[in-house]
Amino acid sequence: MIFTSRPTFRFPLRPMTGKALALAGLLAALHAAPVFADEVGDVNKLVRAGQYAEALSKAEAYLGKHPRDAQMRFLKGVILTEQNRSAEAITIFSKLTEDYPTLPEPYNNLAVLYAAAGQYEKARTALDAAIRTNPAYATAYENLGDVHAKLASQAYDKALQLDSGNSTAKSKLTLVHTLVGSMDGGNAKAAAATAAAPARSAQQAQTPVAPSSQGKVAAIAPAPASPKPAAAAPAAPERPAAVAVAKPEPVQPQPKAKPESNPEQDDVLAVVHGWAKAWSSQDVKSYLAFYGNDFQTPKGLSRKAWEQERRARIAGKDRISVKVESPQVTFKGDTATVRFRQAYVSDRLTANTRKTLVLAKQGGRWKIKQEQAGS
Repeated sequence: MIFTSRPTFRFPLRPMTGKALALAGLLAALHAAPVFADEVGDVNKLVRAGQYAEALSKAEAYLGKHPRDAQMRFLKGVILTEQNRSAEAITIFSKLTEDYPTLPEPYNNLAVLYAAAGQYEKARTALDAAIRTNPAYATAYENLGDVHAKLASQAYDKALQLDSGNSTAKSKLTLVHTLVGSMDGGNAKAAAATAAAPARSAQQAQTPVAPSSQGKVAAIAPAPASPKPAAAAPAAPERPAAVAVAKPEPVQPQPKAKPESNPEQDDVLAVVHGWAKAWSSQDVKSYLAFYGNDFQTPKGLSRKAWEQERRARIAGKDRISVKVESPQVTFKGDTATVRFRQAYVSDRLTANTRKTLVLAKQGGRWKIKQEQAGS
């Protein structure tokens, strides 16, 4: 997947841009008031129209009242990048990584900006942080590969400066330049290919789409021209140096041992998946039944007030999809703790969130006792 609708990148790192803003760890964003959703929508419409000055003005007005709001801060960073105000955008994304270290997207966008400035070591460090935060972040892995290609090119250039007769380094440099050149050229071709790309599916929602009514993705910031090597890379020699590798004998695959079933763990996971299914189908009565009598409600709300709030935020949506990804179950005493990534998609918001549920048995059934986001 190439995410650019304008060929402004020669170095095709893929930034996270406007519409969906799937900021991991921000469960509160899923339950934000409709006014907030409208504010984000208004700013996105302006960005789609290229009205960056007005979009920035609205974003700053909102942040004047809600200075710690991560989604609007992230969107402000996107706008500043579109305005080629890279230093200010770096400040925005850097502060987001400090305030919300579990969000992978700000690290990714920092990497894009660092790479655009030729600071590839900083870009690599930022992408490593994004991957530590979300090991399933495919965009960050792809960008990291591109950064390593640039770093390899610089290393081979230095090797040739120190030893101009190193034919192995020359061959490798030629290969890397060919790879980087294909990435650069492929970027422009992708522009036409994605010009009318439809909005992506929920499974792809961890990478937010750009501000466009058709879900197009816009490049965030220009990158510098490819670094000029100190020595011109000649064509690869006819017989480049190589390392002989003995061909291994075919090995018959051994059948994997089937993991032992854990009935208690299976019961806990069945409850968590049932909870997500009830939420997705907007069956509020069934959804609330998954919570125990001793559930610790957030913000000091009474159980009645919390249930009313959940009804208002679940019922009546055009669509809701909640998926439980990579769950891990641990037991301690009479409780079970389930940590997973929650993929949430609705008609207003998309988010991929870290989630923790603590369950305990009531009447012989597992019930949710605690619910935490971003942990």
